[in-house]
Amino acid sequence: MQDNLVRAPQAPGDTALRAMFAARKQVFVDLLGWDVPVLAGQYEVDQYDTADAEYLILMDRDGRHRASTRLLRTDGPHLLGEYYAHLCDGPPPHGPLVREITRFCLDRNQSAAERRSARNQLVTALAEHALRCGITDYIGVAEPGWLCQIVEFGWDCRTLGSALEIGTGLGALHIRIDDKTLAGLRERGIYQPAELRLTAGRGLEQ
Repeated sequence: MQDNLVRAPQAPGDTALRAMFAARKQVFVDLLGWDVPVLAGQYEVDQYDTADAEYLILMDRDGRHRASTRLLRTDGPHLLGEYYAHLCDGPPPHGPLVREITRFCLDRNQSAAERRSARNQLVTALAEHALRCGITDYIGVAEPGWLCQIVEFGWDCRTLGSALEIGTGLGALHIRIDDKTLAGLRERGIYQPAELRLTAGRGLEQ
């Protein structure tokens, strides 16, 4: 990955983005040990954090990050299409109404109960955002434990391939969004509207 493809957030109004990129560094680099770019020693930002990326960011009442995720268009460059298509038994879903969920991040500075609540609020926000914006499908890549959780959330979710990647254990998934999605989340006890502030933002300008 080339650092010069993206830049650190610099606009005064980027408080939510700054908090999200910092939280991503704490989780994906400091905790999980991912070998990904880190800007200014504190922000995890990669080549997909462009003006085409969209984010859902859950903040607390004091403006601190609780949970976030990045959505990538699939009619352009995205992780599953460029790096993980081999995890799928056939061509992965893509198109203007399909988004790839990436960098699903729960802030480390929360209790287990707070993280679970933040997770449920962010999953709910993903479903409601899709219904509001006409998104019909989400795709993504996840490690086995997280993938099993996602499949059991109550929405129409299935794996795209029969095998996991050797070494990483990653698998690909596909979530269909329709008028039954929210009811499915409610049935499994996942549905939880955002209690505090949810910010929807665009990515960085190159």
